[in-house]
Amino acid sequence: MNDSRNNRTATQTRYTVKVGELAYARSGDKGNTSNIGVLAYTQEAFDWLLAELSVERVKRHFASVCFGAVERFTLPNLLALNFVLHDVLGGGGSRSLRVDAQGKALGQAMLLLRIPAPSAYVIEDALRAREVT
Repeated sequence: MNDSRNNRTATQTRYTVKVGELAYARSGDKGNTSNIGVLAYTQEAFDWLLAELSVERVKRHFASVCFGAVERFTLPNLLALNFVLHDVLGGGGSRSLRVDAQGKALGQAMLLLRIPAPSAYVIEDALRAREVT
């Protein structure tokens, strides 16, 4: 597989795109842990997310609420990445006083994460695919 990070132009590194322009997300809880699935609209968008949506970037994005480790699992046959955020729900659904004790809003927060933009073709193709789904 070609590493997209090595093929960037100056234009691509200056602009950013929200993850939500390339994928949709689902999230939920298991105790004090949240599971966030990010499902790309196209193969090209998945390849870009694979390169850009790192554990470190996700950990930084959720730094104010995630106090444990972040794990990433790749599901290429589904064009998906699955992130597991530990110690993120204030004790879990039945113990937490948080408004979102089940972590349902974390998927939406993931879609707002800005990453370096891929080529316009990848973005346009993903947006077209999003309209169909």
